[in-house]
Amino acid sequence: MKAVLAYSGGLDTSVIVKWFKEHFQADVVTFCADIGQQEELKGLDKKAEATGSSKHFTLDLVEEFARDFIFPMMRANAVYEGQYLLGTAIARPLIAKAQIEIARKVGADTVAHGATGKGNDQCRFELTYAALAPDLNVVAPWKMEEFRKLFPGRAEMIAYCKKHKIPVEASLKKPYSMDRNLLHISYEAGILEDPWFDPTTRANRGMFKLSVSPEDAPNKPEYVELEFERGDCVAVNGRKLSPAGVMKALNKLGGKHGIGRVDMVENRFVGMKSRGVYETPGGTILMHAHRQIESLTMDRDLMHLRDSLIPKYAELIYYGFWYAPEREALQALIDKSQEHVTGTVRLKLYKGNVITCGRRSRYSLYDEKVASMEGVESGYDQSDAEGFIRLNALRLKARHAAQGLPAGVDASLNRPKKKRTATRKTAAKKKTAAKKKASRAGRR
Repeated sequence: MKAVLAYSGGLDTSVIVKWFKEHFQADVVTFCADIGQQEELKGLDKKAEATGSSKHFTLDLVEEFARDFIFPMMRANAVYEGQYLLGTAIARPLIAKAQIEIARKVGADTVAHGATGKGNDQCRFELTYAALAPDLNVVAPWKMEEFRKLFPGRAEMIAYCKKHKIPVEASLKKPYSMDRNLLHISYEAGILEDPWFDPTTRANRGMFKLSVSPEDAPNKPEYVELEFERGDCVAVNGRKLSPAGVMKALNKLGGKHGIGRVDMVENRFVGMKSRGVYETPGGTILMHAHRQIESLTMDRDLMHLRDSLIPKYAELIYYGFWYAPEREALQALIDKSQEHVTGTVRLKLYKGNVITCGRRSRYSLYDEKVASMEGVESGYDQSDAEGFIRLNALRLKARHAAQGLPAGVDASLNRPKKKRTATRKTAAKKKTAAKKKASRAGRR
């Protein structure tokens, strides 16, 4: 067996390299995708080879990650369950694709990963393998009973690393897993499995790496301008940047101002709920700005149609179906919708907040004359609204006539209006007048 292992140098894959080689007597080639982990990549090749890898590859995929994965997703405003900006999920299909390329290069017959049998990443990796290279064998140690018996928990894995002198960042004191890339950092497991645990306290906030706590952010707000072309950000504060350059610049700004932290309990694809903590400073700014330029340039019904597809699109990424035909079809519609999403957005960053301060575009659909409430003449005639409303009300009146009031409405509203009765004061006046008339008649 010759296997290519997706290797991060973290706790799980550090253990797997050694165990895999001993258990299968296999030739293990390790592969790491550089997608913006920064310092996590230092010495990775030496570490992998010291623990049993016959050869190690680290591929620089940062620009590809931003251009072909993050930016298409941002054009869709994709958010899973209203909070998660899919930082880990969107990276997995790229890593798996590159892993397959390495397997072909070295003549491997097997690909392996360190994702657990309880998480989403196993699905993301293996669905990509199935879509791009179904002929390769797949080994996932966490789904093997003998592996789980040897390593029932993180404590046993940490002990194994100490025994074999494998350096890892995880410890019994801070036993949580972390995954970092250009878009975000995610934290889960260990101490975070208690959904009541607060990582933002002074004692715990050292966990965060990309952003300061909002209360520790500068007391002075900072303005930033983002320029867009066809839905993609191409410049920050007037400086033209590549997709990866945009993300790096926005990560720095967002981290400085405590922007982009999310703590949520989410629904995994495999059926359970899990707690995840995320830092996505640059992505949060980018998505906010993208929404603002869309509000100025995108047709209403086109926007509403695209928005109706966001939950499905985000779900496909979260589950691992990046290379599925339905995601590709949705992407085609999304990209078509972005043809005129071009212009500049001005934002203010302050203590965890992203505040809109302006937007402009040569393709703006906003007509100040039409929108004005100051009596400015335009092609909009307010009198036309009377017929517009009458036609839209037609079906509602027909329903009322044929079927009565909608469910839950007080039936008393259906009672016919009674004739207005005279007030006591009016009745008294009439009575007095009648008496006077009768008295005059008597005198005659």
